[in-house]
Amino acid sequence: MLKPNTKRKPVKKALLVGINKYRPDLNADLRGCVNDVENMRHMLIKLFGFKPENIRVIIDERATRHNIIKRLRWLLKGARKGDELVFHYSGHGSQIRDRNGDELDDQLDEILCPHDLDWERPLSDDILAKIFKKLPKGVNLTMLCDSCHSGTMTRGLDNPIYRAPRFITPPFDIRCRSLGREVPTRRMGKKPKGSQRHVLLSGCMDYQTSADAYINNVYQGAFTWAFTSAVKDNPNITWREAHKEVLTKLGGYPQQPQLSGDKSLLDRKVFGGKV
Repeated sequence: MLKPNTKRKPVKKALLVGINKYRPDLNADLRGCVNDVENMRHMLIKLFGFKPENIRVIIDERATRHNIIKRLRWLLKGARKGDELVFHYSGHGSQIRDRNGDELDDQLDEILCPHDLDWERPLSDDILAKIFKKLPKGVNLTMLCDSCHSGTMTRGLDNPIYRAPRFITPPFDIRCRSLGREVPTRRMGKKPKGSQRHVLLSGCMDYQTSADAYINNVYQGAFTWAFTSAVKDNPNITWREAHKEVLTKLGGYPQQPQLSGDKSLLDRKVFGGKV
């Protein structure tokens, strides 16, 4: 008697985080981040076969530190070789002084800024690295980050009526811990040594701005717009090719998105290619 074919098919999962609204005392609201999430979700479903039930979206007040970490663990839970995982973040970024001594170059940790940002319990690159470390071999994880990671960065806008910073300046007592430190050269989620087992595509270099732009009558991140536009034009594009297209589309913006990861990953089609 023949046994039924029980071979598991690869799973596609995504976590999409967009934060326009921050704690009132931070005075740091943005306008294009939720639209970024909507654009990414639509593209993943329509072009790459992601099932709606396998996409988690958290925005604004629900995008807390606790919820982002919880959903990241959901993203990696049960992952097996061949699965396609995506983490897209659109919102503020910042820096704090490194506390565990692993940042040998700049002695600063890069952080994502959740809605309930707590400078004493930041969502740092160390936390992301710890979570990503559990990634099983052969699982394809992509992180797209539309935010600034440097104290000299703002999220600018090509509409003079609206210009909002994409970097939250730490309070004075937190800044004092970092005085005299060098400008960082690392990007969120990138390991300082060894191989990087995931693809990271970030919105700009450490010293540049990431634009919160007004494109096609809609507020959205210029980087997310350029990426989704490039992929929609060619759903079978590779990560290297997508990076080049994004750079071309953002020629009028003062930002240069950065791509990192092992060579074998960068030559793959984005999200495994069109379904």
